[in-house]
Amino acid sequence: MNYGGLFDPEKKESQIAELEALISSPSFWSRDDTNELITKCNSLKEEYEGVKNLKEKIDTHLQIALYLKEERDAEMEASLESELPKLEEEINQIHLKLLLNGPYDDCDIILEIHPGAGGTESCDWANMLYRMYTRYFEKNNYKVELIDYQDGEEAGIKSVSLIVHGDKCYGYLKGEKGVHRLIRISPFDSNSRRHTSFASVDITPLYQEEAVDVEIKDTDIRVDVYRSSGKGGQGVNTTDSAVRITHFPTGIVVTCQNERSQIRNKEIAMTVLKNKIYQRELEKREQELKAIKGESSDINFGSQIRTYTMHPYSLVKDHRTGTETGNVTKVLDGDISLFIEDYLRKGVQ
Repeated sequence: MNYGGLFDPEKKESQIAELEALISSPSFWSRDDTNELITKCNSLKEEYEGVKNLKEKIDTHLQIALYLKEERDAEMEASLESELPKLEEEINQIHLKLLLNGPYDDCDIILEIHPGAGGTESCDWANMLYRMYTRYFEKNNYKVELIDYQDGEEAGIKSVSLIVHGDKCYGYLKGEKGVHRLIRISPFDSNSRRHTSFASVDITPLYQEEAVDVEIKDTDIRVDVYRSSGKGGQGVNTTDSAVRITHFPTGIVVTCQNERSQIRNKEIAMTVLKNKIYQRELEKREQELKAIKGESSDINFGSQIRTYTMHPYSLVKDHRTGTETGNVTKVLDGDISLFIEDYLRKGVQ
């Protein structure tokens, strides 16, 4: 069966067969990555069956179209035309999934939001972004694990860190990394002046543990424990269970305060730290390779990717793809698929 393009049915069938053989082996349940492998196998099956069913639908529609060229049937023509938009949407969604074939696109993510300069305004904007992504995750059935949350002094948040689990999570969300800008009439300004606020969003893949080849020496880190604050419940806030780890060679600082156990918080913080160090090393290698090839180095983190304008007009615009919409409220309520999908499509042009 010839599918062409990005889809390789023989390769998919081979991968599914290998995973099914592994899952059915007696030693499978003694592994540490059973859930990941089962999820991967189910995802491959869904992808394979989706493309197979879509091809059968297209073949059927083509046969009907050829028949209608010979025999006119108004009712059948109307039925065929009504099915075409649904078919087009199925093709678009499967095409998007097939684009997510990067080495880490299947990974879960660590998402962090930090306000820029601007005090209360930026802290409030960071909180608005946190709400936007939380709503997006809810709509797409992603599981969210809050690991750190720091309230702003007057409003909003100083920072928030999440681990997000879901199908091809990094593949879909990797384009959200960067600086987000908000333009609005400030609710904190008694003179109702227009303000511009900035907040950064960082997306790091949550690599498989065996893939992260990072050694952290005890002498390279400082571990601080303190009483948890912010969200987390009464039990969390009554003991010195929160953990902050500072990695001296890179300057990376990670915190975790969501668990009641200090030991568990430290384990999560170390996992996040290893992932961030590993990600930094990968980015360093990529930049070095670009320099050797003579390519320009466009570092995403710290670059402005999107502007949300609420005054003097309503517009959300992505500066990389040119994608825009006038419905700011809908976007801030988690409807960001338009920007995510256009970013992915642009990546293969």
